[in-house]
Amino acid sequence: MTTRYEKTNQSAPKPVNEQAVIRNMSLVSLIGNTVLSGFKLFAGIVGNSGAMISDSIHSFSDVFTTLVAFIGVKVSKRDADNAHPYGHERLECVASLLLGFVLMLTGIGVGKAGVDNIISGNYGKLMVPGAIALVAAVVSIVVKEAMYWYTRYYAKLINSAAFLADAWHHRSDALSSVGSLTGIAGAMLGFPVLDSVASVVICLFIVKIAYDISKDALVKMLDTSCGEEYEKNLREYILKQEDVRSVDMLHSRMFGNRVYIDLEISVDGDKSLRDAHEVAERVHRNVEQQFSDVKHIMIHVNPADSSVN
Repeated sequence: MTTRYEKTNQSAPKPVNEQAVIRNMSLVSLIGNTVLSGFKLFAGIVGNSGAMISDSIHSFSDVFTTLVAFIGVKVSKRDADNAHPYGHERLECVASLLLGFVLMLTGIGVGKAGVDNIISGNYGKLMVPGAIALVAAVVSIVVKEAMYWYTRYYAKLINSAAFLADAWHHRSDALSSVGSLTGIAGAMLGFPVLDSVASVVICLFIVKIAYDISKDALVKMLDTSCGEEYEKNLREYILKQEDVRSVDMLHSRMFGNRVYIDLEISVDGDKSLRDAHEVAERVHRNVEQQFSDVKHIMIHVNPADSSVN
């Protein structure tokens, strides 16, 4: 006997207004990045800093990635339909993949100019950055770190992989500004090549975060198991449920930011179909309440030997 249940958006408790959270995060990111990247570009040009210009390009990419995250999350929140009976959660993973790809290209572009300056060997011809570039680096670190914590908090609140990726993009920008600050300060102290070295360091930060974001998105798109620890905890919880004799099979898979479970349990073989169904229904209900990330659970009931306790 197989019983299928699906957890719908309507049945899940909504402690926050998700649409308002998504809208506010997007506005904060778009406005903040547009203003900040414009200021950093101005400071990089006026202050003759290649590192700050590279940093401003990184910030400009945040505007695009936030738009991608916003569209991806909005689409993923749509209810299931005839064409997509399991929902649209994986579209958020697609958005995260796009974010990772853009970050990777941004990082490579940022590092190329710095490498060219370093291998040229003409360090004496490199321009010394002005004080405005140093100020821009400090402002960027403070603003981007604040945006990271703001976006991270609300992304976790609504369990959004795309906006969590966007939060890490803010963090990567803050880290790149630390590299800019170090390079600009070193160049002002008489080592102009450090401005180019900072560009390369920024590149490495960006590429690493792009890799992590892309890897996480791919894992969630490939029906990857939730892991041994998750399944162990779930199995132990189910075994504690009334009338469950054993857990014969348990498979988990990630579907975007939600979890699907395929489960086989054994109950007393002498129970009526109606009673066995009630056991499966109770297990489903309790698992859904205890494990809030479970969206769908398929339960198959096997008859156990009634003589075995």
